[in-house]
Amino acid sequence: MAKVKVKQEEALSIKFSHQMEVGHQRTFDLFFYLPTEMGVGEKTLDEEEYYHSAMLGRRSYYSKGLHLPLVQNRFVSINKRTKEEFRFYLNLFAYQFAVAIETDAKEVRQLTEAEEFYPALTELGQSVAQLLKKFRRNEPSEEKWQSYFANADNYLSWFCEQQLLKTLAYRPRNAAYKEEKEQIIALCRAEHHYREEERKYNSAGTKQDANRISNKMLLLRRLIQQGVVLKEELKPLGIGLKKFVTGLATTLVMLVVSALIIKAQGVFSGLTMSLIVTLAIIYGFREIFKEDVRNALWRFIQRGRPRWSRVLKDTTTQTVIAKQLVWLDFTHPQDIPKAVAEIMKQRHSQNKVDAEVLHYRIATKVTNKEFEAGYSQIQEQVNFSLVPFARHLERGKAKIYKEQDGKVSNESVERRYQVNLVAVLKDGKGPLEYARYKVVMSRSNIIEITRSKLPGDLLEMGD
Repeated sequence: MAKVKVKQEEALSIKFSHQMEVGHQRTFDLFFYLPTEMGVGEKTLDEEEYYHSAMLGRRSYYSKGLHLPLVQNRFVSINKRTKEEFRFYLNLFAYQFAVAIETDAKEVRQLTEAEEFYPALTELGQSVAQLLKKFRRNEPSEEKWQSYFANADNYLSWFCEQQLLKTLAYRPRNAAYKEEKEQIIALCRAEHHYREEERKYNSAGTKQDANRISNKMLLLRRLIQQGVVLKEELKPLGIGLKKFVTGLATTLVMLVVSALIIKAQGVFSGLTMSLIVTLAIIYGFREIFKEDVRNALWRFIQRGRPRWSRVLKDTTTQTVIAKQLVWLDFTHPQDIPKAVAEIMKQRHSQNKVDAEVLHYRIATKVTNKEFEAGYSQIQEQVNFSLVPFARHLERGKAKIYKEQDGKVSNESVERRYQVNLVAVLKDGKGPLEYARYKVVMSRSNIIEITRSKLPGDLLEMGD
């Protein structure tokens, strides 16, 4: 398994995921090379706003096997445990099951050829059916454990049905695979009947209202995540420093304004209309430039400093699991590490265009104390939405013309952009590891993500 996995998540988002063990210290850097022609830079994109609105992170306990067959292979009986141990292991399994089917269903939906899509969908359906069957064979007999099992069983049944139906909605149309489609529909109907008729998990009112059933399942998901997904406490850094910079900027502007006022009073004798107009203009310029001076000072002082700190805690015991520092800012060329700059020099000549560089860094220090029983690692997943970048892109208006048999036809084309990503990973005192990715995107979606070769003298990020 690669230390850091990179994959497309939605039409315009990229997900990075990696795992860390007890006592682990890791620094992970990402350099987004955004072509200048995209129009994305520090004047058009606020880093803090982007962090809060377009970056979604999830940190949780992790156990290998986030694809359905691996989850099934690692399934262990959860009956012969204490009540707390039962709940821990049940939540871990249910959470991994939900993540696994979500991961596998997304991969199937990205298949556009019917010859690939339907066999993969059939395999997904078989894995879901086998895993649900095995899960239910381990239903506890003790009354005290029944409510926990019912919550997990209800949610997994509904979530599996939803993921399979969603995948069917994205299917490529092909009449030759009608039987495969019917098999998946039959499985979905069977789960619906099991959940609503056999076990009667949901009331009639809840079943008939899409909002109620959706909200109930969100609640069940949160219950399942308890003890697995870590509690996050995010704190912005440099609040006092920012106030100081605001005061300093105001002081500097007022010094200039005061000098101009004194100068104006020396030019105009007494209180005249000309003096009043001049003072008004001076105060107007003060309001204009005060914000610019403050922003310039803040960027100069903030450069290279972490913007946020995060503490990760176990939701059950409130024990601190890890601490993180987070950086996010546009980087000047002179601040880019030499190795990263060298990687970017290897580009094809036609791709060597001017670019703005958005730098993301996260430094993590995991506690030396052992995790809860059953957990060996924590996993971090971070989704970067490229929608804020796409908003600045030009809509495709060009047309390509072609002639065939004397007839001229045209086809609209969408403009594409290449965003380069350079990832840098450092584990503890180990050597720096690098990886470069090319993201080809348009205004509407990501076309492809490919990994590029590195210069021979750099250590490539691998297994």
